[in-house]
Amino acid sequence: MRILIIEDEKELLQDIAKGLTLKGYAVDQADNGKTGCQMAVDEEYDLVVLDLNLPEMDGFSILKELRQNCFQTKVLILSANSELDSKLSGFELGASDYMTKPFHFAELEARIRVLLNRRFIQQSNCLSYEEISLNTLSRTVEIKGEPVSLTTKELAILEYFLLNQGRLITQQELIEHVWNEDADPLSNSVRVHLSSLRKKLKGALGHDPIQTRIGEGYLLC
Repeated sequence: MRILIIEDEKELLQDIAKGLTLKGYAVDQADNGKTGCQMAVDEEYDLVVLDLNLPEMDGFSILKELRQNCFQTKVLILSANSELDSKLSGFELGASDYMTKPFHFAELEARIRVLLNRRFIQQSNCLSYEEISLNTLSRTVEIKGEPVSLTTKELAILEYFLLNQGRLITQQELIEHVWNEDADPLSNSVRVHLSSLRKKLKGALGHDPIQTRIGEGYLLC
């Protein structure tokens, strides 16, 4: 899943980005409001972590811009302002959640996970298909009850397929939701990681659960 962090405290920005990347998310960063707003409008993000007190353009203005353009992207406000009026303003403008600084990263990651899962019908931390089970909390995968070792990128790809079962997923969509802005759409990165994942799934299941639709994309069904 692809996340944009808009935060002008550069050390904090890098710490959050590093932590979320280690959890398997594709993360882009912006350290000022104007750049962040442009990125949020131009690209397709699953979630935006948004500070309010930003140079060039404040967080409320960014949120208003997103909602005026009918963008359904989840927005988690992360601000040092704990005043009730600020929180109410954020929710009135369409924020999905509001979290105050200082904070524990584990709570931030948990809230992000809940917001992302809210797009889908999911009753637990477990995503499953056939005999595949992915725990979104522990970031572990089991097939037929046995643990399967996946790389961070392979796990992120599998998670996206599990969240979109029965729907055709194009290579471009995988790039947009599993890779960050540095990804080269002309590279073989998607094919390489997807091929490796499919080999592991086939080895554990006895068959490949991901279908290739030539010229269209991929399907988990």
